[in-house]
Amino acid sequence: MRRALGYLPQEFGIYPRISAVDMLDHLATLKGIPGKQRKEVVSALLKRVNLWDHRKKAVSSYSGGMRQRFGIAQALIGDPKLIIVDEPTAGLDPGERNRFYNLLSEIGENVIVILSTHIVEDVKELCSNMAIINGGRVLFAGAPDAALLEMEGKIWEKAIQKSEIDEYQQQYKVISSKLVAGKPIIHILSEEAPGNGFKATEAGLEDVFFAKIIAA
Repeated sequence: MRRALGYLPQEFGIYPRISAVDMLDHLATLKGIPGKQRKEVVSALLKRVNLWDHRKKAVSSYSGGMRQRFGIAQALIGDPKLIIVDEPTAGLDPGERNRFYNLLSEIGENVIVILSTHIVEDVKELCSNMAIINGGRVLFAGAPDAALLEMEGKIWEKAIQKSEIDEYQQQYKVISSKLVAGKPIIHILSEEAPGNGFKATEAGLEDVFFAKIIAA
């Protein structure tokens, strides 16, 4: 089972003074890859995740995005059939996030990738199938497009005053509220036009998530 799996945890421990190339070589040894082949594997992985030029630097000195790319490299050791990735883009700036999306998309062409995340952009950008899980229960399983289609025409938006939030929560099925320029914008779930100044808005995966959690 271990030979078939690759894993990138949200936080992974490293030896602080060891370079990326030596660390990958060590992990490849633990995976049982023999000497000559191990050198080729390590070199190929470092080039694949665009860390070849930084291979002699300590992994502890890497930026967040570089560490995540190193994490993908170690997860790919031994050509796993399934890779599990936990919260891969947490803390990454937009540039590193896009580079990581591209890398995971490329890997996903040949390997099954299970992505655990609370960031809906990750799901939208990367996943052909998704599941919403709450309290150990699967509330939805299917394609993101199917989830969005299910919400089509049911999400309504309105800007309100902060003092009105409780009142609207009592009258409508409010699924989310966020401050925009200091003013709450609420989204409600309704099969029919609610009137009262609400405007139809395009559903996003965040709306799907909140709607499923509230319905549960």
